[in-house]
Amino acid sequence: MIQLSSVSKTFNAGTPNELAALLTIDLAIPQGEYVVVIGANGSGKSTLLNIIAGNIFADKGSIQIDGTDVTRWKDFERSKFISRIFQNPLSGTAPDLSIIDNFRLAALRSQSKKLSRGIDAAFREKVKSKIAFLEMGLENKLDQAMGLLSGGQRQALTLMMAVMDETKVLLLDEPTAALDPKSSEIVIEKTRQLVDEYKLTAMLVTHEMKFAQRYGSRIIQMTAGKISKDISSIEKAKINTQQIYEWFA
Repeated sequence: MIQLSSVSKTFNAGTPNELAALLTIDLAIPQGEYVVVIGANGSGKSTLLNIIAGNIFADKGSIQIDGTDVTRWKDFERSKFISRIFQNPLSGTAPDLSIIDNFRLAALRSQSKKLSRGIDAAFREKVKSKIAFLEMGLENKLDQAMGLLSGGQRQALTLMMAVMDETKVLLLDEPTAALDPKSSEIVIEKTRQLVDEYKLTAMLVTHEMKFAQRYGSRIIQMTAGKISKDISSIEKAKINTQQIYEWFA
């Protein structure tokens, strides 16, 4: 599903602030695999997701998604394949619009932009059904402004908007970092359920080692722009949270 071949990225090349963010990365993620990406600050985790999403271009190497070479595609061109959840729960929603309006905007991501695409009864029922999955009672508040919700509620809704249509890849860049512990648990567990239900290919960047141990089928550790560990599902089942912490020693 995702194939990176000899991908490198350097910021501010040739200046005193030069930073080699990714160094010749080779990475293959099959369809339906849920990869957890860990590493210290500055190790290249977010750059890796940005390269895959098309927010930045690699200096060298190639990127394929679902068999298509997207190396020079911009982020909006890759959006038919990829949905992304950011660290800040405010980033994925429009606060002044209602919940239902936010979902309509999200639906346009993978559809043609036509004036005829409005909000009808069928769409409202579809959204209501999707939101009910969160078990937060928000399915009965479709006309409430998104800005009146808590960060946890908004992040959970952003997650649901990401899978409203036929996305293939879900990228999550520390989606629980700004949430309280209870909201974090809800969002990360609902993510697991959605990845399983929709058979998504997913990458989760997290600093929560308990999530790295409990979730996903594979762990990748980034160190100084390289993949320093690539732990398969069989190996992952044998390790505990304390052992993962020790990798940072």
